Amino acid sequence: MREVVLVYLDRSGGLQKFVHDCKKYNDSKQSYAVYRFIISINPSDIAELDATLGNYILHNPLQAAQIFQSVCFVAIKTLSLIEQLQTEAQISVLLKPTHLPPFPSYVLSLSAYPFNYTSQRFYMSEGIVIAMGTVTKYTQGARFLCTEETCPFSEGFRCIRVHCPGATESATVRTDFVCSLCSSPLQEDMKFRVLGDKQIVEMIDAKVLKALKGYSNDKSHFRIQAFTLFLR
Repeated sequence: MREVVLVYLDRSGGLQKFVHDCKKYNDSKQSYAVYRFIISINPSDIAELDATLGNYILHNPLQAAQIFQSVCFVAIKTLSLIEQLQTEAQISVLLKPTHLPPFPSYVLSLSAYPFNYTSQRFYMSEGIVIAMGTVTKYTQGARFLCTEETCPFSEGFRCIRVHCPGATESATVRTDFVCSLCSSPLQEDMKFRVLGDKQIVEMIDAKVLKALKGYSNDKSHFRIQAFTLFLR
């Protein structure tokens, strides 16, 4: 699947954009713990190249992003695109689909019952924004060092925490993380923290417009409730 990813990136122009993004990181004087890349993908084109990879992206996007992460790391090291990069864990890949298959199973509708959205895959959702919060900061990635000086994880970029979709802030930055090698406490290196913007949006299903038309029908009563989105 890694070969298919490389072929797709080359054909779609994503590889050229990736090289350009790497150049911006390499030319920057700022030190980064995490290098974040947003990769646009067309699920239909990928499925034509390899059906297994296309299905994997649609239904296991977090695991599929790890394949892209591995390909990006090899490309950076092979082409010497980012001199400061040390480990694969420093790369964060966000897959951004251009569209999803036009089937009901890919539509997130909180007015439908039962709610069967337990999988962490891509969904489309359409609604009306009724409230928006202010733009605030959140931690995209952070570097931690082992407090035991003799431990190999006390230097370098071995312990990297990266924000994943659906995770809370405490999953990325906390004070009770321990070293996986020696079980000593981990301490964050604050100068390598990577911040991003987030905004909370309240949405309501588009079907609410039917209730605002001012007339009733023979259908049973229904209830519409707003839901919260985190835009990062």
